Amino acid sequence: MKVRIPQGGGMADMLKQAQKMQADMQEKQAELEAAEYTVSAGGGAVTVTINGKKEITALTIEPEIVDPDDIETLSDVLMAAVNQAVRTVEESAAAEMEKITAGMNLPGMPGMPGLF
Repeated sequence: MKVRIPQGGGMADMLKQAQKMQADMQEKQAELEAAEYTVSAGGGAVTVTINGKKEITALTIEPEIVDPDDIETLSDVLMAAVNQAVRTVEESAAAEMEKITAGMNLPGMPGMPGLF
């Protein structure tokens, strides 16, 4: 049994669209990796700057949060700031990729959290 592929350009058009989407996603991924995000925690006592690769590029700790008798509070505020910074990167990447894919479910695509 032979299978015939329609010659109306439908398959070729779909392939071109897929290739364009892939190129757009690669370009956006590079932009996202170069972006920097700054978040604060503890009322601004700790500020974290993170890039799109989830690498901390700056960390600022205000002196008033540093209490040798209360290291636990400093640790909690640092964790909160770093966790919020990572969430910010992930949410930004997901939102930008959503714009490109228009909600399509594309397993294994970079920047799409929760997939493969």
